[in-house]
Amino acid sequence: IVYTIFDSIKKQWYQRRVRGPQLSFVAVDEKDKICGYVLAKMEEEPDEVPHGHITSLAVKRSHRRLGLAKKLMDQASRAMVESFSARYVSLHVRISNRAALSLYKHVLKFQVDDIEPKYYADGEDAYAMKKDLSHLLEETSDTRQFIENLGKSLFADPQLQTEDSGVDEQLDKLTLNPNVCDSDDAAS
Repeated sequence: IVYTIFDSIKKQWYQRRVRGPQLSFVAVDEKDKICGYVLAKMEEEPDEVPHGHITSLAVKRSHRRLGLAKKLMDQASRAMVESFSARYVSLHVRISNRAALSLYKHVLKFQVDDIEPKYYADGEDAYAMKKDLSHLLEETSDTRQFIENLGKSLFADPQLQTEDSGVDEQLDKLTLNPNVCDSDDAAS
């Protein structure tokens, strides 16, 4: 199960330490124990394109190789796009961290953008990595357009547009247009 940081028991701790908590998520196991998290934020340079940054990703050893890191990162990326129209997401990883580098490159499809010399306090270099989010931006735009069109189709019935009819009466009269939905179960 993946929750936003706001859903977490440690809500106040995270609110003090994380900017943009709507971009950070925790995963819990069946006993409601945290087994993974992603902390993310939006970068705030006004002259750059909107983009997010992953500040930390962790999954408990016992829960690795189950797709949890991908789910957490996908959730954070989608939230960046939906809330802030992010164009890409970035992160840094130690050059010596081969396991993380493999995860980011091969599973999460990040690309090395640059090398940051002496990025870490101990003097180790970091790979600066990026992932394009334009496909999510297009999906989000398409979804918003679909919902807008769906709303127009649902309320296109002239009987529902009378000024003296209240919202409750309009909803009581509402019938779905079968041409809008692709499947039979979508209308039920």
